[in-house]
Amino acid sequence: MSRGGELVFKAKKTSEKISENIHIFANDPSLAFFRVQEHVRKVSPAIFEKRDEVFQLQNKLQGHCYDMEYGIQALRTIEKSENIFDNIQEMIKASIFLKQQLKYEENRKKAKKESTKSSVYKRFSAHLALDLPELPDFGGVMRETSQRMENIIGP
Repeated sequence: MSRGGELVFKAKKTSEKISENIHIFANDPSLAFFRVQEHVRKVSPAIFEKRDEVFQLQNKLQGHCYDMEYGIQALRTIEKSENIFDNIQEMIKASIFLKQQLKYEENRKKAKKESTKSSVYKRFSAHLALDLPELPDFGGVMRETSQRMENIIGP
């Protein structure tokens, strides 16, 4: 019977292990769900905080995107206005040139008037000695101003 007792013992041991495994399989899913539930309760507050932080960052990012789009539109508008500034520069150059021509014509007319005065006045004025201060020539100022404008506006 030792063989029979040994066989009974092995059968009993095997049936206990099978019973234990069936019990573990039956209760294992509930234990797993408990562990999952416990993990969710611990992690949920941190996840909600991160979610709020992500929403705030998203709003900030959207604001920065709007700012960038506005900046890009402003740059495109500036690029389009380049022709307008070129036209203004050309008009300023033309007006300075016309002013110089008018001054030249005025000086020429003055010189012509003075040369057409009678010789009596010339002789009379030759005997007068007046110390008049020299007036500055504004032609140089105009040229200097036009050069400054070209330097400021020019490329």
